[in-house]
Amino acid sequence: MSESAAFEILAIGAHPDDVEVGVGGLVAKLTRAGKRVAILDLTEGERGSRGTVEERRIEAEKASKILGVAHRFSARLPDGGIANIDAMRREIVEVVRALRPAVLIAPMHTDRHPDHDAAHYLVRDANYLAGLQKFEGAHAPHRAGQVYYYRVYGDWTPPSAVIDVSETFEIKQAALRAYASQFFNPEYEGTETYVSSEAFWNGIVTRAAYWGSRIGCTYGEPVYTDGPIGLATLPGL
Repeated sequence: MSESAAFEILAIGAHPDDVEVGVGGLVAKLTRAGKRVAILDLTEGERGSRGTVEERRIEAEKASKILGVAHRFSARLPDGGIANIDAMRREIVEVVRALRPAVLIAPMHTDRHPDHDAAHYLVRDANYLAGLQKFEGAHAPHRAGQVYYYRVYGDWTPPSAVIDVSETFEIKQAALRAYASQFFNPEYEGTETYVSSEAFWNGIVTRAAYWGSRIGCTYGEPVYTDGPIGLATLPGL
């Protein structure tokens, strides 16, 4: 990809559908505001209990169209084997330099899935290295100035901020329904898992409603940062 094809936001997930679960409403809100968003799936989800790689690829493409994402692709790292090692960092460095995003959105650490936890540190460190002049690569150095994180499973610590996604929550749900092999879908014949259960699906709504209630709106999505979020003034003024 040429460096002229810069994206404002790059959202990264360890597996197809991670971005949709964590920040699907935010992604839809950004694209509807005219922002150019790309999604990078680190793996193809080949070790998932349900669905094939081809099924998940088709589902991810459908979900991307629903969200309004400009470009989606996979790094094809090993599912269940993401690690913060040099070879994988170099893969992400090249993506960051090629797409040149101003903002990265990536998984938060301390997650029950080891790929999510590993992806946090992998993306954090690769973004730093991508800005080093003497770190060799095919593209000119670039480092995203802002990095935000999201959780796929559970909210173990207080977030740095909660985004109002009330107007795009139905779009998020539509994107998640595109993953017919993964989430609650009685018509799909496959191994029953927690993620495919009705309880998990209802939990997505409950979670968004809870975080929305914390900021006085219908639905919200929490995000995390490594440091304080800068504000020009107090919100609402």
